[in-house]
Amino acid sequence: MSADNPTRAKGNALKHVCIIMDGNGRWAKKRFMPRFAGHKAGLSALRKIVAACVEEKLEVLTVFAFSSENWRRPEKEVGLLMELFATALTREVKKLNENNVQLRVIGELSAFSDKIRGLIDDAVALTADNDGLVFNIAANYGGRWDMAQATRQIALKVQAGEMKADEIDETTIEAHLSMSGLAEPDLFIRTGGEQRISNFVLWQLAYCEFFFTDTLWPDFNKKIFLDAIDSFHARQRRFGRTGEQLKEE
Repeated sequence: MSADNPTRAKGNALKHVCIIMDGNGRWAKKRFMPRFAGHKAGLSALRKIVAACVEEKLEVLTVFAFSSENWRRPEKEVGLLMELFATALTREVKKLNENNVQLRVIGELSAFSDKIRGLIDDAVALTADNDGLVFNIAANYGGRWDMAQATRQIALKVQAGEMKADEIDETTIEAHLSMSGLAEPDLFIRTGGEQRISNFVLWQLAYCEFFFTDTLWPDFNKKIFLDAIDSFHARQRRFGRTGEQLKEE
């Protein structure tokens, strides 16, 4: 945190930021460019935000790169997105590793090609021992899918006699989700003017603070990111308590 910014220095503890990077296609359309140009520009914006998270010493950054619903887009666009994903995994991972960033990819990865799954495995393995920022890329991910797969894992354990049904609680469910073991998201950012969760990390957003901006993702920069952080630190997070109780602490 910047020592010369008293709001951020004294505000809420911020460990985990989630971002829906919306507006790539509209950014390109405004410039009479193909949608894919917007996705490439969006990758450049993401690179800058990862760097900002490292500078701010955040623990976790999770971005929604490709939802389980995005397969419904035109076949050509999906194909180009897959090519961009493969290129990013090849070219960006070395820089992440140099900056002590641990890369994780969450989602139903079996839908991807053997080539992309191999690149994911290589990138994750290369950065596995890094203890700086944990960078989660949600790819072919959906919040409902995440809860369903966690439920299946638990059901199999009950079936096998490894646990009893009455032992299942929130902690049990959380332990089987894709981001188990990580700090819960504190701040959710969505660019592009939409104000929806869009089946992102549904379970984990239960007590998250939200920040929406009309800025299209390729134009999202460090200044706006820090504005979002400042907004977060200025809020009162009560978690069911009253404001008076917080003042007494």
